[in-house]
Amino acid sequence: MTFKLDLFLITLAVILSPVLSDLIFTKVDRRIDLTSQIVRISSTIRVENEGTDVVSEVLLIFPVEQAKYLSHIQATSNEGKGKAKGSAINFPVNVVYPKEMPPTLKFYSVSLPKGLNKGDSLTFDVFAVFTHLLSPFPETITQADVQFVLFLDTAYILSPYTVKVQSLSVKLPEARIEFYTKLENTKIHGSEIKYGPYENAPPYSFALIRFHFENNQPFPVAQELVREIEVSHWGSVQITEHYNLVNGGAQNKGGFSRFDYQARPFARGASAFSKLVAKLPPRTHSVYYRDEIGNISTSHLWGNLRKTDLEIEPRYPMFGGWRTSFTIGYSLPLQDFLFQDQGKRFLNISFGSPINEVVVDRLIVRVVLPEGSSDFSVSVPFSHKQWHEKKISHLDIDGRPVVVLEKENVVPEHNQHFQVYYKFNSISMLREPIMLIFGFFVLFVSCIIYMHSDMSISKSSPSYLAKLQWDEVQTVIQQVQNIINRCLTIHDKLDASLRDLSRTGDVQACKAARKAADASLKELSKELKSLLSFLQSAQQATQILPKVEELVAKERDLQERLVVKHMTVVDCYEKKFGGREIENRVASQQQRITTLRQEVDDLLEFIDEI
Repeated sequence: MTFKLDLFLITLAVILSPVLSDLIFTKVDRRIDLTSQIVRISSTIRVENEGTDVVSEVLLIFPVEQAKYLSHIQATSNEGKGKAKGSAINFPVNVVYPKEMPPTLKFYSVSLPKGLNKGDSLTFDVFAVFTHLLSPFPETITQADVQFVLFLDTAYILSPYTVKVQSLSVKLPEARIEFYTKLENTKIHGSEIKYGPYENAPPYSFALIRFHFENNQPFPVAQELVREIEVSHWGSVQITEHYNLVNGGAQNKGGFSRFDYQARPFARGASAFSKLVAKLPPRTHSVYYRDEIGNISTSHLWGNLRKTDLEIEPRYPMFGGWRTSFTIGYSLPLQDFLFQDQGKRFLNISFGSPINEVVVDRLIVRVVLPEGSSDFSVSVPFSHKQWHEKKISHLDIDGRPVVVLEKENVVPEHNQHFQVYYKFNSISMLREPIMLIFGFFVLFVSCIIYMHSDMSISKSSPSYLAKLQWDEVQTVIQQVQNIINRCLTIHDKLDASLRDLSRTGDVQACKAARKAADASLKELSKELKSLLSFLQSAQQATQILPKVEELVAKERDLQERLVVKHMTVVDCYEKKFGGREIENRVASQQQRITTLRQEVDDLLEFIDEI
């Protein structure tokens, strides 16, 4: 930038630009604020017409290299003092292209409310805001270094008119000043440097001045900010802001030491920032702060009836050149921002970013209106790009109309209210409830129809008949298992009667138990016979039948051996044999009984798993 500005000044020195009118600036007071990353220049200009023709516009000039960073310019009336001073009137400011002017200059026309006749004068204020004019110098610093920046301008106002008297005041941060240009009538008071007054400067006069000073203020730059404002007539305005943020200060070189950052105050990075403050409207609620990883808990919220402050901390301190992305979301009461006028509804809400002193390179504002909105228009107090889109959300049919506004090089001065006007029929609010009611009605009716419908396969189909037969086979197998289990229970009772015999010696009771067991086993045997006959005739039981027959055979063998054992033991007790001799007589039978019982249990378990 330094080279280009010097080249511009050389060009001015050799070009004899014509005087555009008989206007003169009788007095100019300029004030440049360099206390943050944003350069703000305020000028109070008194203009007088010395010619005979009526003049209705005043031209302002900026170098092209400076004008491309011009974010906001405003001209207002400055008539009267104190109580006599009325409310400020904004004058229209537009870019113009006068003939035979050097391409290194950019001209802006301030349209006056009424023409100036000969001898008439007018005092007005010009407020210009620039971004990216402060160049870090050096461009890279370490974690422990402070940040110095370089700024260039001219001590004389660049004007196509003669300037009778002018002065300049430059406000710097309360920090060290490495260098500043010293001209005639230059004074310094603390962090403020004053130039002038200078008299009778001809048109296109200039005097290059440079400032090299310490500036450790945060340089947050949102390379892109997407604000989505969604209007719901059910009671809220939902705002979602997606930030791609970078520290626009001097680039950090070398590694980052978390230990030094936390333990050594001098190495914390004077120009780094670890928190940002967003000024939200009063009565803000449902606030969240997150990024791609998830919710970020390092945030604090304060609020009262007049304001709401949200303090957010990124996941890491932001040194020069470091980037981060995050999302802020919050809800606002609908009645505070939506109004009606002449049959239309209009949304009145702020345009720019709520974060303090952030520069936005590209801002996109998406206003999502309720479905069914029509005839919408936008009123924004500055130039912008605009187009329309559609957004499909839950329970939408045609989609919601979206008004998209785009502006580049946005500063806090753009955080003004704008209006979106549209028509909306209140009956359209019933669309979503009716859709929900109808949807639930269809769901319930479908469930009722389903529950009362026969969804089974045709009863004459082979697959259906095969399924029925298999179900019958499974039922019979379960009955067989139940009978076998009952037989095993009777076997256990026979063993229990033998234990009672050894304890009491009551032979008759033991015989009675065996007689009852024989009767029960015969009845169960009859039931098994009919069930086996069914399985033998069923095609679906072909694979399982051998196992069932094996189970029945082993149970019968077990039953016979238990009866023989029982008779042997009773006979021995009647003959008064000793306990040792009785055990020897039934030892071989008992071993076989134990083996058979285990085999029967294994077969039952196998069949149960089929």
